Amino acid sequence: MSMFAQFVLSLQKNEFMAKKNKQTVQLINGVDPGLFGQKYSSRDYRFEESWGKNQFNSSFPASLVAYMSSKDLSPVFICTNKNNEIVHKYIKPTVLFGIDPLSEDAYYDYEAGYYPFEQFYTASRKEKIDLVMINRSTQSPTCGLEVKLTTLPDNTTKDLPDAEYGSEIVVRSPTILFVACSICACYDSQRGRNKLHDILNTIGEEIKDWGELRQVIPYYDKIKEAILNVSIDLVNKQKPIIMQPIWKTDKRLTDLDENCLDVFVWSNLAVVQMALREKASDDDISRNQRTIIWLYKMLWDFTQYGKFNYTDIVNSLSYKYKTDKAFAISGKLTNPFLKCAELLKPRITKYEIKNIILGDGQKLLRPERRFDAYLVSHPELFV
Repeated sequence: MSMFAQFVLSLQKNEFMAKKNKQTVQLINGVDPGLFGQKYSSRDYRFEESWGKNQFNSSFPASLVAYMSSKDLSPVFICTNKNNEIVHKYIKPTVLFGIDPLSEDAYYDYEAGYYPFEQFYTASRKEKIDLVMINRSTQSPTCGLEVKLTTLPDNTTKDLPDAEYGSEIVVRSPTILFVACSICACYDSQRGRNKLHDILNTIGEEIKDWGELRQVIPYYDKIKEAILNVSIDLVNKQKPIIMQPIWKTDKRLTDLDENCLDVFVWSNLAVVQMALREKASDDDISRNQRTIIWLYKMLWDFTQYGKFNYTDIVNSLSYKYKTDKAFAISGKLTNPFLKCAELLKPRITKYEIKNIILGDGQKLLRPERRFDAYLVSHPELFV
């Protein structure tokens, strides 16, 4: 046996022993660590590994929604109207999740495939979505959501009045995929595809090489107009795509505000509007513009073939940018979307967090050890 083969075998053996020796944790006698409402989940909170940063940032928001449901509070639903203007509604947790978050039938599945979207595209690998709710009785998915736990304020709004606060949001490329799929689902018939084709106009036929920026840019305004027309057509069929819990700090940014937690939900059409809000760019094309072009091409190909090649579109239409991120939007630009009473005074206080994180689960958290964070939290070092 070669040295490399022995090395691989050793790694496999160590991995097996680690899994075999993995033990549950109980920090309070007779009480398992856990998160409110999550009776059934793909993450077992009795194990320390389920409390990592990447896991907690989607697990906690799901339980925050469940907790709000128990208090008969509904997240703020960011939508658009027939004029493509942003409007606020409320969306009940049972509607958001497609199932009662506290039901015995509610199963929380994280970083999972979402079949209702997967049928509309091909890819080198199917993309996972942050949270899929499943009805345990029917074994059917009831919703698929991206989760973005964001801090309030961000660096661009921290010196402004509370009403002007905003959160930075980084939108991944798969989020645009999910937006496209949610739109395709509204036109999923031959008649529907024909209607969508008519709304998109003939731009898709006029551009011969979508990977050639010089051919695409002259049509950008028409592409944007077509996407806005799709939004108008779907104004009464908007679907939640992004769940954005906010956690608000005090003015010094060193402690949680008294009223610190709330949840905003972005509809698929509100995400389109988010992509259209950007600062002026000196480049030939911005990430935001590329996002709108991606979305148009996905929808156009759906009208032609009944599905689209996500991998090919994102890679071929990269236009000099990396493809892992669609775009980012600062707090100054998200504030007009978020501005409401709940932004000024979130409805969940910091003293209620202990009702959401159960069994001393907070002791299993492993935040990043950052030198700058340590210095900020220890001002006595500079006295």
